[in-house]
Amino acid sequence: MKTILVTGGAGFIGSNFVTFFLETNPNINLVNLDSLTYAGDLTNLKEVESDSNYTFVKGDICDRGLIEKLFEKYQFEGVIHFAAESHVDNSITNPGAFINTNITGTFNLIDVAKKHWMSSPFKYKEGKENNRFHHISTDEVYGTLGETGLFTEDTHYAPNSPYSASKAASDFVVRSYYHTYGMNVITTNCSNNYGPKQHDEKLIPTIIRKAINGENIPIYGDGTNIRDWLYVLDHCKGIDLVYKTGKSGETYNIGGKNERNNLTIVDTICSILDELMPAEKSYKEQITFVKDRPGHDFRYAIDASKIEKNLGWRAEENFESGIRKTINWYLEKYNK
Repeated sequence: MKTILVTGGAGFIGSNFVTFFLETNPNINLVNLDSLTYAGDLTNLKEVESDSNYTFVKGDICDRGLIEKLFEKYQFEGVIHFAAESHVDNSITNPGAFINTNITGTFNLIDVAKKHWMSSPFKYKEGKENNRFHHISTDEVYGTLGETGLFTEDTHYAPNSPYSASKAASDFVVRSYYHTYGMNVITTNCSNNYGPKQHDEKLIPTIIRKAINGENIPIYGDGTNIRDWLYVLDHCKGIDLVYKTGKSGETYNIGGKNERNNLTIVDTICSILDELMPAEKSYKEQITFVKDRPGHDFRYAIDASKIEKNLGWRAEENFESGIRKTINWYLEKYNK
C-alpha cells in the first residue's frame, strides 16, 4: 500500500485536502506532518482522526532530522507540501519565520526526498521512478495586476511582501531540483481560497464573526483591492488531479474565475446575513475602513486555462454558491 506525506495538513487548505484525499483514495496511506502553529488545528481533522489510513505527526519541516526519520520509517512515495507561513500581515512584522519555514523547510523536504528516491542526477532508485514531490504555492508570487490582464504560468515573478518573496524562493528551489537533478516535481499556484476551516483572522471569517458579534467590520483602505476567489474543495480536487496526472516539471495555476473586490465581498456577506440572521439594522452599517497595510497588492486574477485544457479540471462552485456554503459553516461554528 502506497504512503504519501502531506505537510501542513492541519491548516485551512491542507485539512480540507486531507479529508478529501482519504475519502477518495482508500488504498493510500497518508501521513500528516504539522507543527500546529497558530494556523494549525487538529479539530479540522476530526472526520479522519480514526481512519486506519491516516497518521498524524507533530513536527516542523525545518527539523531535518525528523524529516529523515519519517522518510526512513514510512518510505514515502509522494510528498504534497502545503506547510507554510502564509499570513501577509505577520510577514511584515516577523519576516524571519517566513524565510525559515517557507524556504529552509521546503529545501529540507525536497532534498531529503531526492536522497531517498534518487541514486544520482536524473536516475531514480529502482521502484521509485514514479515518486513525486508536489509543491503548493500562491498567485502572490506574481506580484500585482492592473485593472486588466491575468496571471499565467509564464508571468514573471514580482513578489511584493516578505511572504510572497519567501514563497517565490521556495518555488525556485523546487524548480531547480527538476532542472538540476531531474526530480519528478510539480507546482501549483492558486488564487485566494475560501470555505470551511479557514483561520478566524482571514477576511471572510472575520467579516462573518464581527458581523454577528455586533462589532465593526474592518476593511483595508478603500476596499477596492481585487482577488480571484476559489472555493477550497475545488482547489483540493485540482491538487489531487495535478498530483496524479500533471506533467513533471510543470506549473499549473488554479483559479476560480471569481474576481471580487473587498467591498463586494463584505456587501455580499452582509446581505446574506441580513437574510439568514436579521438584526435590528443591516450588518452593512458595521462596515468600517482601516489604514491599508504596506505593499498591499491591488489585484490578483488567475488564468486557469492550462489546467482546464490539459487536465480537464473545472471549478464547480461559483462565488454565489460557495459563499453561502461558507457562511452556513461559520454560523454553525460561531453559534455553538
